[in-house]
Amino acid sequence: MVEISAAMVKELRAATGSGIMDCKRVLAEAEGDYETAVDLLRKKGLAKAAKRSGRSTSEGLIYSYIHTGSKLGVLVEVNCESDFVAKTDDFQTFVKNIAMHIAAANPAGLASEDVDPAIIEKEREIYTAQMLEEGKPEKMIAKIVDGKIEKFYKEVCLMSQQYVKDPQKTITDVLKETIAKIGENIQIKRFVRFQIGE
Repeated sequence: MVEISAAMVKELRAATGSGIMDCKRVLAEAEGDYETAVDLLRKKGLAKAAKRSGRSTSEGLIYSYIHTGSKLGVLVEVNCESDFVAKTDDFQTFVKNIAMHIAAANPAGLASEDVDPAIIEKEREIYTAQMLEEGKPEKMIAKIVDGKIEKFYKEVCLMSQQYVKDPQKTITDVLKETIAKIGENIQIKRFVRFQIGE
């Protein structure tokens, strides 16, 4: 049995924001292995986040981000359960990072249902023409185009985009991790991105 020191617990707690007892428990479960303990905490946190997803979010922030040069700006609304959490550094940092991500990644909407159908129709036409040009069998084209449209949604919908600060995670992953850390349900409600000349 590995001895779990206070320093180990403190280090894990500082890195994850988890409670002392949770840190001690997962370190014991991971036999002192730091990386395994972090993974265990993340799994437990994501499970807690899933449980919180149905709770009402009637508080939060509207945040504006203006990029250097004042030619690009984002306005985003992110909701949480309580005014107390809305005022915390963790929540405000999350909201700011989401606004900066929107500025950088230019999503077309939160989820697939928010993307203008005209954009999807245009993409469908382009993909179909490409497949015909490549000489793909006509029976296969519809299926291939559907797959390309799904990939397109992942690239242009905020919740499924790769997070610009950590491409190993999607915005949904970052949201769930923040819910687990803060202990309240959080919802990215809406956003608008302005760019000079667009």
